[in-house]
Amino acid sequence: MYKQKIVESFHEGHCLDAHKVFGAHFDYDNAPGVRFTVYAPHARHVQLLGSFNYWSKPIDLTRLDNGSWTVFVPDVAEWTLYKYRIEQANGEWVEKSDPYAFASELRPKTANLVVNLNNFPWRDAMWVNRRDKGFDKPINIYELHLGSWMKRDAHEWLNYEEIAHKLIPYVKEMGYTHIEIMPLTEYPFDGSWGYQAHGYFSLTSRYGTPKQFMTFVDECHLNDIGVILDFVPVHFVKDSHGLRQFDGSPIYEYPNSSDANSQWDTLNFDLWKEEVRSFLMSSASFWIEMYHVDGLRIDAVSNIIFWHGNMSSNSNYDRDILF
Repeated sequence: MYKQKIVESFHEGHCLDAHKVFGAHFDYDNAPGVRFTVYAPHARHVQLLGSFNYWSKPIDLTRLDNGSWTVFVPDVAEWTLYKYRIEQANGEWVEKSDPYAFASELRPKTANLVVNLNNFPWRDAMWVNRRDKGFDKPINIYELHLGSWMKRDAHEWLNYEEIAHKLIPYVKEMGYTHIEIMPLTEYPFDGSWGYQAHGYFSLTSRYGTPKQFMTFVDECHLNDIGVILDFVPVHFVKDSHGLRQFDGSPIYEYPNSSDANSQWDTLNFDLWKEEVRSFLMSSASFWIEMYHVDGLRIDAVSNIIFWHGNMSSNSNYDRDILF
């Protein structure tokens, strides 16, 4: 019943918990294993590929009435690699990353990993309980890109825990109250600094594991430092393994190219679609709930409020209503 309510709100466009149904989740169905569920309403068939069967024997998913596909696979271990293989409406088979995956391979590889984000030993309860009570206090935000702030050498990044050990003393010494981190949703191109993403529930693997980033946030909170993430709900990359034409149809983007293509050579999210709004709202909720981050800085807000970010396109509307 609980999951059914999530699915209903997902299709109504106001879901905050879609990641609790879609994706890969450890479950018990007469035996321990993982349930894989993906939204692909226009697909002819959906199959699961993974390291659990050496990528050689695709497993068929069962189509549900709500446009989703699902399968339970017993004895799947944590850190198992997987992808979806989708027969699109035109009969073409493509391999896709899971839009709701919690972890991904390091680029240029594109498989996802089964991970359990529960049972982390958080120690920041005091911080979390009081963080909504200090709105009258001054804040001082230090923004950074984790990959370029400090490196082990020219070719190797520090991991999340190592960055925390070096960053927290510096931030405290300089008098900052919060850290704002450029996007950590998984992305294929280093040069985008994370602003052209495809994995909206997948912490970038460049700097380590989900548990290592949880430790990063935990340590910040224990030192009275808040953590803010940049979040990009406007556009996503065109890479073929990602959200673009996911099941052979524009599930996430606009149906016509003039509206779909953005000024950044990416694809605009079609925010008219209820499932897209639920996808993005669930992603925002996910980072706050699962990683204890204290806030999100929303990128390119003008492109949400105005058509293609052009204020003049709303010239016939009362600005007092918009602002």
